[in-house]
Amino acid sequence: MNTVFISVFQSELRLLCRRPAELANPLAFFSVVVSLFPLALGPQSRFLQQAAPGLLWVAALLAVLLSLDSLFRADFEDGSLEQWVLSSHPLAVLALAKVSAHWLCSGLALVVLAPLLALMLGLPVQCLPVLVLSLLLGTPVLSLLGAVGAALTVGLRRGGLLLALLILPLYIPVLILGSGALQSALQDLSVAGHLWWLACLAVLAITLSPLAVAAGLSISVAE
Repeated sequence: MNTVFISVFQSELRLLCRRPAELANPLAFFSVVVSLFPLALGPQSRFLQQAAPGLLWVAALLAVLLSLDSLFRADFEDGSLEQWVLSSHPLAVLALAKVSAHWLCSGLALVVLAPLLALMLGLPVQCLPVLVLSLLLGTPVLSLLGAVGAALTVGLRRGGLLLALLILPLYIPVLILGSGALQSALQDLSVAGHLWWLACLAVLAITLSPLAVAAGLSISVAE
């Protein structure tokens, strides 16, 4: 099983590296959205600093969501998903490998980019470790939950809107905990509770979401 996971993971990484524009779009969206707020709200650094936790997490959430509509679409169109469903290997393991490769190329890059944009919003340097850690715990949850919606809507011609409607309500706890951790750090309060809850959500998502993705892919391929 480990060999299958590593093989699919490496294959997906190679495919993603051949489509750099697909990886750059969410990062460009994240950068543009965050950069527009100082222009729209003015140079009031205190106001921007207070709003930074929510702004950064909403922009990150939307950037991850933007990248998920095409997660399984190419595999669905070329018949690869049918081979996955018919394969003797567990579909959940194959799906987890694909989502992991997708997060490594897009979600992790977003985590690396976030501190630079946070400084632009006036966030103190001492809050940056909390920002990075919360995104490291939260973005995998966003990717895995989004993969469930992507699996269910992959067979639809215009499933992007339906994907957003299905997944955004599930994103609310991650958004509250992630922005709450950053807001607590900004106010010199304890962030341990928020981060522990994010870690619990990450463990649950890694454990249960691949099974839900596999079920969604089976339904979509069978239709």
